[in-house]
Amino acid sequence: MPRVVLVEDDPSVRDGVEMGLRRRGHEVLATATGEDGLAALDAFRPDLLLLDLMLPLMDGVEVCRRVRADSQLPIIMLTARGDDMDIVVGLEAGADDYVVKPARTEVIEARIRAVLRRIEAPAGVRPAVEHHGDLDIDRAGHTVLKSAKPVALAPSELKLLLFLSAAPGKVFSRQRLLEEVWDHSYHSDVRLVDACVRRLRIKIEDRSEDPRYIQTLRGFGYSFGPL
Repeated sequence: MPRVVLVEDDPSVRDGVEMGLRRRGHEVLATATGEDGLAALDAFRPDLLLLDLMLPLMDGVEVCRRVRADSQLPIIMLTARGDDMDIVVGLEAGADDYVVKPARTEVIEARIRAVLRRIEAPAGVRPAVEHHGDLDIDRAGHTVLKSAKPVALAPSELKLLLFLSAAPGKVFSRQRLLEEVWDHSYHSDVRLVDACVRRLRIKIEDRSEDPRYIQTLRGFGYSFGPL
C-alpha cells in the first residue's frame, strides 16, 4: 500500500485521517506543521503527500512550492473551503488534486489511488518515442524530453499530456479531461484542468502565452497541436 505523509494542524482531523488510512493498510507519518512535513519527506520517503492548505507559519501553498522545486511527488491538498481562490493558488503551486474537508476516508483513499494511477507505467513492449517538434514523448517509459533535455512533470501534468497527445488536433472538454485524467465525476472542479494546463505550458512551451502544443478552443476545451 502507498506510504503517505499527512500534514494537518487540526488534531481531530489529523487523527481521523491517519486512523482511517492506517485501517486501509497505508503506512502514514502524520505531522502538524509544514516544516515537520518537509522533514518527514526525506526521512519517510512517501509515495504521496496529503497536505492541509491552511497551516500556521508555513502554509500548504509554500510547502507545495518547496516540494515542487526538486520533486514530482504526488500532492493532494486538503482544504475546508471548496470555492476559495486559495484552491487555485494551491493548484498553481503544483498540487495534483484537492479534497474539501470534512471528507470521508473512502473519498480520500479514492483520490490517492486516482493520483497514483497516473504515474503507473503500462506493461508490455516499450514503443518508439513520439516526436512532436522539439518535444519527445515516451509513453511506456513515462518520460518527456524538450530539446533533448528531460522535463520533470507532476503526475497530473504527465497524464494530461499523454492523453491530449494521443489524439493530436482533437478538442477535449474540461469535463472529459476531468474524467480521463483525474477520474472525477461530472460535477468536479474544472479549475483542476485549467491550473494543470498552465503549469504544463510553462514546462513544455517556448512561450506559455503563445502555446504551440497545448491549444485552447474557447468555450470548448483543449487540444494537442494545431486546431
